[in-house]
Amino acid sequence: MSTAITYTAFGGPEVLTVTHVPTPSPGPGELGVRIEAAGVNPLDLKLRSGARASGDIVEPRRVGGDGAGVVSAVGDGVEGFRVGDAVVLFGAAGLYATDVVVTPAQAAIRPPQVTAAEGAALGIPAGTAYQTLRSLAVGPGDTVLVHGGSGAVGQAAIQFAVLWGATVLATTSDRRADRVRALGATPISYAPGLEDRVRAAAPQGVTAAIDIAGTDEALQSSLALVADRHRIATLVRGKDAADLGIRAFMGGSPVPLSAGEKAWRAEAIPVTLALLATGRFTVEVGAQVPLADAAAAHQLVAAGVDGKVVLIP
Repeated sequence: MSTAITYTAFGGPEVLTVTHVPTPSPGPGELGVRIEAAGVNPLDLKLRSGARASGDIVEPRRVGGDGAGVVSAVGDGVEGFRVGDAVVLFGAAGLYATDVVVTPAQAAIRPPQVTAAEGAALGIPAGTAYQTLRSLAVGPGDTVLVHGGSGAVGQAAIQFAVLWGATVLATTSDRRADRVRALGATPISYAPGLEDRVRAAAPQGVTAAIDIAGTDEALQSSLALVADRHRIATLVRGKDAADLGIRAFMGGSPVPLSAGEKAWRAEAIPVTLALLATGRFTVEVGAQVPLADAAAAHQLVAAGVDGKVVLIP
């Protein structure tokens, strides 16, 4: 038997339940993976609470799309993976567990320099940041404003944009300014007068903006600072994007990702793993919580603790 975290009704963290389930076996074209760490994303909380629509619950629902572990079994027809390989999992389902089955497309080989906790922190944050920057065609000569720079997605966006030759400004609390600065961005404090502070810090102008904060000020300042609305994206206010004339990627957007955008998200994982292995990218791992305490992990994420919260079976 294996252990998985499930819920049978929408609600607070208390609906998460430790459940014993049969250990899954991979079929043809699948991989069995023993989980070593599972990333806890804000999306998990939104789905659990019902804040993000996901359909009626008709059977115990599993949680978690990001993780890392070791290949425990290889189904017929699978190439490129062997039992014992360390892997990162992304775009999967039910990874708050001890054992899972995934497709090879949801797995990437994890270099020995990358810990399981770091690998479990990559899927949604790195994939989202990478795809968003690619969609906005960020590169040398750009000045990018990232609203919410100290979170996992914001930190990834800063690092990719800097690596690709852009100048980056990122809004953050004063307490987290040093972290944002260490990643290569100019920190801009949250406070009234945000637009004026950005203009003072970037007299050359801002050419692209990414909203990860979701505040009215973040959106309005982006509209005032960036001339081309096609280069403004929100990752949290998707329902409002069309009325504002800006772009949205997930975050409640009624427009699904394109095939190309999905491909960029998948591409991000091996790219980020290679950067991590060579010391050109960092992941801020926060609390590492036992799998059985998944409810406590959700409470930590809701409280906005520093670093990526991960579950350890």
